[in-house]
Amino acid sequence: MSDILNKNEAPENQKFEVTFSRKSVVKALNPSLEPFSITLSNLDLLSGRFPVTYLYFYRKLESDNFKAFVDALKNTLAQVLDHYYPFAGQIVQNPKTSEPEIICDNNGALVIEAHTNIPLKSLDFYNLNETLQEKVVSVEPDFPLQIQATEYTCGGISIAFTFDHALGDATSFGKFIASWCEIAQKKPLSSIPDHTRHLRARSSPKYQPSLDQTFMKCTMKEIQNMPMNHVLLKRLYHIEASSIDMLQKLASLNGVKRTKIEAFSAYVWKIMIGTIDERHKTCKMGWLVDGRERMGRGKNLMSNYIGNVLSLAFGEASIQELKEASISEIAKTVHEAISKVNNEDHFLDLIDWIECHRPGLMLAKAVLGQEGPTLVVSSGQRFPVKEVDFGFGSPLLGTVYTSIQKVGVSYMNQRLSAKGDGSWTVSAILWPELEAALQDDPIFHPMSASNLQL
Repeated sequence: MSDILNKNEAPENQKFEVTFSRKSVVKALNPSLEPFSITLSNLDLLSGRFPVTYLYFYRKLESDNFKAFVDALKNTLAQVLDHYYPFAGQIVQNPKTSEPEIICDNNGALVIEAHTNIPLKSLDFYNLNETLQEKVVSVEPDFPLQIQATEYTCGGISIAFTFDHALGDATSFGKFIASWCEIAQKKPLSSIPDHTRHLRARSSPKYQPSLDQTFMKCTMKEIQNMPMNHVLLKRLYHIEASSIDMLQKLASLNGVKRTKIEAFSAYVWKIMIGTIDERHKTCKMGWLVDGRERMGRGKNLMSNYIGNVLSLAFGEASIQELKEASISEIAKTVHEAISKVNNEDHFLDLIDWIECHRPGLMLAKAVLGQEGPTLVVSSGQRFPVKEVDFGFGSPLLGTVYTSIQKVGVSYMNQRLSAKGDGSWTVSAILWPELEAALQDDPIFHPMSASNLQL
């Protein structure tokens, strides 16, 4: 075995394999004496219970001791679970309400150790279907948080953090990982998590009728059996900072400055139209919107709120209009669509809409594949990447991945690359024609070992 681990080159055509060697359950060091339950907020019921994975890759450990690394990871995990105790609980269905709730019983988080038969530089960082399918374990029902630490033959490692979406959204998970790193580096916590889940409906629920056109009540069975309109390809891209700046300049004309996400979305929307079946006369884009700053009336009152505070904005345009429009014109359409959702009134209405449709789970119709060709863009600009240092150095790469097999939309998530130079890492779930169009695109570069300087 030691001879294999000392090799830094994988034989050509060697099949990438992952061996799972050990499972451990890590519990909070100082749990509550008695188990108690946390009722999910209305916006938590909009999450769909999808598993979401954040994946980080690191160079060879200086100590060259994988076991010591995993032991240190587990020790600090036990400490951070004192502060994020719902993450060590269980998510069960309440028999009275027929809705999920979190039982804070210190059941623990699952830590899985794994080993590969190749070095990091032989990994296909672009084709995530091939690289990660069945190589990163999905959430087990008893453990809504699990961590997989994987060792490569070069001594490099990857850490995958997989969460049940009912625990929270990207902001929540980013806070959790950042707090864990602070504990690992023996620093004081920069934020104290708020687990109140206090986002409740108004005493007399009311909402705009347009929400009925966007969202629907659904069951786990409907989610699991949603129609598959396309084979979905999971890919990872690198985008240079200069390309992002160029797109922002193209989108910002006549004294109006568009955000980088608005400019990026306009560019992608323009590419999309050439990949859609001619039977469709229109196509949609969607954007995940975090409501924390809106619900806090801009005062950052909810910055430490742990849970889901997400909505979806959608924009629709005719394919002919998009063909003729400039990047700046499409960016204006993007901005207007997001603005309709990016306010407190929308989130209050959405909370009330969910109240009127309980019990059950709710999702956007597009996510269930009922709205035709749609691409959803999610910004991970504030999600920690370079900062995810557990005392063993910063990562080479940080990205998001999902093990789910069925989703009714294509999806792009961008975040700052670990290089710290303003470049982006973009994780995507794409229909085949869109993936093919991006292969010839000058801005989207397939992620590779050379991008990571391996």
